[in-house]
Amino acid sequence: MSVTAPKTAIAAAILSNLIACAFAPAAFASSHREAPFITRTPKVDATDFYMFRSYEAGRDKFVTLVANYVPLQDAYGGPNYFAMDPDALYEIHIDNNGDAKEDLTFQFRFANTIKDAQFTVGGKKVSIPLVINGGAIDSVNPAGINVRETYGVTVVRGDRRHGSRAAVTNASGGAAVFDKPIDNIGKKAIPDYAAYAAKHVYSVNIPGCATPARLFVGQRKDSFAVNLGETFDLINIKAPAVEFSANAEKGARDDLADKNVTSIELEVATACLTASGGAEPVIGGWTTASLRQGRLLNPSPKGGADTSKEGGAWVQVSRLGMPLVNEVVIGLKDKDRFNHSAPSADGQFADYVTNPTLPALVEVLFGSAGAKAPTNFPRNDLVATFLTGIKGVNQPANVKAAEMLRLNTSTAPTPIGAQKRLGVIDGDGAGFPNGRRPGDDVVDVALRVVMGKLCTLNIGCVPADAPAGAIRFTDGAFLDESYFGAGFPYLKTPIAGSPQQ
Repeated sequence: MSVTAPKTAIAAAILSNLIACAFAPAAFASSHREAPFITRTPKVDATDFYMFRSYEAGRDKFVTLVANYVPLQDAYGGPNYFAMDPDALYEIHIDNNGDAKEDLTFQFRFANTIKDAQFTVGGKKVSIPLVINGGAIDSVNPAGINVRETYGVTVVRGDRRHGSRAAVTNASGGAAVFDKPIDNIGKKAIPDYAAYAAKHVYSVNIPGCATPARLFVGQRKDSFAVNLGETFDLINIKAPAVEFSANAEKGARDDLADKNVTSIELEVATACLTASGGAEPVIGGWTTASLRQGRLLNPSPKGGADTSKEGGAWVQVSRLGMPLVNEVVIGLKDKDRFNHSAPSADGQFADYVTNPTLPALVEVLFGSAGAKAPTNFPRNDLVATFLTGIKGVNQPANVKAAEMLRLNTSTAPTPIGAQKRLGVIDGDGAGFPNGRRPGDDVVDVALRVVMGKLCTLNIGCVPADAPAGAIRFTDGAFLDESYFGAGFPYLKTPIAGSPQQ
């Protein structure tokens, strides 16, 4: 069997929270700054990927895809804030037949236009230095913004570089260019950011799909929760490493509570994502970002887009499917290689999943509290959960082992108010690792699975293989559905840079 050492959320999360001290140079926050090269190019750093059947009322025949980029955004980070990279290619890929190759890709390209607002000072017109130019920002491309950020979306069927291509267009008017809302500068510039951002939710036509989709790209509150600072301080957390009571996590510190992120979101009819005829309901998904192979810097830029000249083939520099894998599962020497790789080549990372070091490290740190590493090798429970899908849950009929998020689209969504944050291991079949919803606490799920939770369910191993399989491990940062909205675009309104009006 050719298996991959992917973003195995399992080992990822566990190492992320309990063993971060062993990998202190990397920042742990889902996939924020997880590999050496990506720290140099934060605009193309994928932080989280979500894929779930829409649980908004009346939208259960749709799947929502969310790819988050540009990590650790401080709301006050002006004056340029956090535009996407106009020289990059952002993509969301769907494999709908289990062969570890993309069958459908949504490509996003961005453009920034400086309007060059000017003031007359002493009889001369002089360009202003700020992103805004006064006046209300309450509509799409208002006069009050000095930089307009737009984007286009292309759907590619087949190979992402050589397949058939067509533009995604606005269902209202047919335009192929969409506006991205400016980041949440503050209350004075944008009095009602939620209403302003909502005007950038588009109904769109995807060529080859009979049903219109919904599209949104813009800043959101970071959707991940994790105790970063104390984790890296030799796991100096006040909350217990084991959830002794139902509310053990509440009150624990979330170091991303004051951070924003940029979200690329699509809600697509399920029938448009599954293979023709719908015989295979399981789809796999992941997001990537690529840069041009060559860059020539301009020593005398005159402004705007002429600071560099990009050329050559696209080179993938970021990849994310299952959460937490690269930063805490893949060895340091292979982190950049993983970000540059495709799921079809994941066999090269197999040992990181079948023989993970994470459980052993957890045992070293928490052995006195009863944490014992599973004894089954290879770890077929991890292979099933994160590389092939779990049989009867989210495994395609014909599957090649590869790291990606897998979703069984035939599983009905759990409505808001009834979702369980631990997903499948707590009896909620519509939750992680059967896809991933915003309110799924993937860290806690991963911690428990890597320590053998599936063995207690006789999935890939037996209870005797996992002495600590029943322990309720937690990182101390609480997350559930109450942290998110009940409908598209689901992620919360970003934090304002200036909350005072």
